[in-house]
Amino acid sequence: MASPAAGGSNPYGLMAALEQGGTIAWATFIILVVMSAASWYIMFTKLLEQQKILNQGKRARAQFWSAPSLRDGQAKLEKNSAYRQIVDDGLLAQDQHTKLTDPVDQHEWLTGSLLRSQALINSKLGNGLAVLATVGSTSPFIGLFGTVIGIYRALIKIGAAGQASIDAVAGPVGEALIMTALGLAVAVPAVLGYNWLIRRNKVVAEELSAFSTDLHGYMVSAGAVKPAVAVKAAAPAPAVKK
Repeated sequence: MASPAAGGSNPYGLMAALEQGGTIAWATFIILVVMSAASWYIMFTKLLEQQKILNQGKRARAQFWSAPSLRDGQAKLEKNSAYRQIVDDGLLAQDQHTKLTDPVDQHEWLTGSLLRSQALINSKLGNGLAVLATVGSTSPFIGLFGTVIGIYRALIKIGAAGQASIDAVAGPVGEALIMTALGLAVAVPAVLGYNWLIRRNKVVAEELSAFSTDLHGYMVSAGAVKPAVAVKAAAPAPAVKK
């Protein structure tokens, strides 16, 4: 007697489920694949973008504050970097303040400019995260929709064939559940990635805020204060023996 899997094909695998479900099952499968590819692409690109800004922050703390002036420090920062953007906006606001005809407090003027600069950077970091949230919340239901359609078509065929045994029902219904599993497989990484990236965005925002606060204090005091960064204390000079 020949084995059911004699041809090397799985009668209850993914391909069988897609063939059983017809056009709707194929459309559901393609949508889930596209959603999965989009979520993984966003996760990798946002991770690289966040890491780039974190690395820029390390270099900015090492190079910017060691410069003799803000203009020299500005030149040391990488062009098109987040920290360069904050410094550029701060210096631009400082220049604009000197040209104002109405008296406006410099502290408030610089604060507003630096906050807008930070908000713009944070907004760019948040781009794409809504896609991850959408994928995480909708893909299980899309997979469930494919399962419902698969079960419906399977039951219709079983009823038309007049077979009501457990063997006739379990196979087609079981393979229809594959769509639900696919939906969960797409949703779980998207949700985990979303939460992780949100947490890293907060870390980046805190570092940008600290840098902006130091820059603001330096600018309004005309360089009379030092930034809140770790600076090694100078070693005491050795005593001169007489």
